[in-house]
Amino acid sequence: MTQNHPSLDAYWMPFTANRQFKAAPRMLVGAEGMHYTTDDGRKILDGAAGLWCVNAGHGRKRIAEAVERQLHTLDYAPSFQMGHPAAFDFAERLAAIAPGGPEARLDRIFYTGSGSESVDTALKIALAYQRAIGQGARTRIIGRERGYHGVGFGGISVGGIVNNRRAFPQLPGTDHLRHTHDLARNAFSRDLPEHGAELADDLERLVALHGAETIAAVIVEPMAGSTGVLLPPKGYLERLRAISKKHGILLIFDEVITGFGRLGKPFATDYFGVVPDLVTTAKGITNGSVPMGAVFCSRAIHDAMMQGDPAAIELFHGYTYSGHPIACAAGIATLDIYKEEGLLTRAAELTEYWKDALHSLKGLSHVIDIRTLGLVAGVELDPRAGAPGARTYEVFLDCFKNGAYVRYTGDIIALSPPLIATKSHIDELVTILGTAIRRAE
Repeated sequence: MTQNHPSLDAYWMPFTANRQFKAAPRMLVGAEGMHYTTDDGRKILDGAAGLWCVNAGHGRKRIAEAVERQLHTLDYAPSFQMGHPAAFDFAERLAAIAPGGPEARLDRIFYTGSGSESVDTALKIALAYQRAIGQGARTRIIGRERGYHGVGFGGISVGGIVNNRRAFPQLPGTDHLRHTHDLARNAFSRDLPEHGAELADDLERLVALHGAETIAAVIVEPMAGSTGVLLPPKGYLERLRAISKKHGILLIFDEVITGFGRLGKPFATDYFGVVPDLVTTAKGITNGSVPMGAVFCSRAIHDAMMQGDPAAIELFHGYTYSGHPIACAAGIATLDIYKEEGLLTRAAELTEYWKDALHSLKGLSHVIDIRTLGLVAGVELDPRAGAPGARTYEVFLDCFKNGAYVRYTGDIIALSPPLIATKSHIDELVTILGTAIRRAE
């Protein structure tokens, strides 16, 4: 630690083994482009875009200048019965690139402050919509095993990560599809897995169990990121869309990770060509610079809510920071960067190189699967007997020591570098990771 290192006692860190971290802290004090700077002056290649969010790279002056101008002009304005121009301007900009394109009509924007808030918002919109069209008995929400939908009570209820759920009560009336991860049949797939489209039929099973008339919505990540880059089998999302539509069940895509260029298209909705009814976003919406999220809502849902007395509030929901002026300014500047530098599609240019580089790790000791999609990768390691996650934690530490930041989740190393990455950055990242895996016996 440096001489001027702050006390570590007061800060209760999220999703962190606090005592372990504070015994040997890893401190970041600066960032620019593709790299972090540590408190001892080392450059660390960012292999995870922060937390899947810094898509345009770090230290973007355009965003900082936009935030400064907005702070000097209008630092805060309430969004309840009041408005400010930046919120409407940003919504128009988002609507112009909405998931699925103009034909999908997912161009009604509800602002939130995070991905967790976006999920809870989408769930509430789904329930309110069903009630508005006379389907008030539809109160059940279906999630998926190994899904991550944030940490609100709605998100953990439809989520499928046991550690996020075991200490907390969940909302009644939720159920879960099986996850799509099938190592036995799909390990080392070069593209989307061949096997598993039939897993979407789980929704039919839950319809038979609960009755379609009780189910409001089903929520899935098109690509599950936080539990280790779990890819949808070919045809799975199409099948899920068809089943949900047949039974009047809304389909929600959680694109907090996949939104804003991560797969080489603006959204996973565009990549897969499957159009849901609601899309949750956050992270890359402001390049991670200011907390913000947004739900993209279909016009059909929005318009169904805009009925009755025009003086009545249509949706009793919102946040103090919905459409925050500073976040909107950061978001507009971020969209400018994405457009001018072609970042919403740049991952497509790197996909084949990325895929080849990551699959070069096949054959290393303990590597039991490699999964890539767009500019995302998951490298799954064989767990040590009686110590799940220990090997990947060692790999994480080794990478950090030798100049790269990667994510680890369970026994999976997850990679998602900023979309400004070059082939040389990919080579460096994979070299550091491969060396760390070789040392982690």
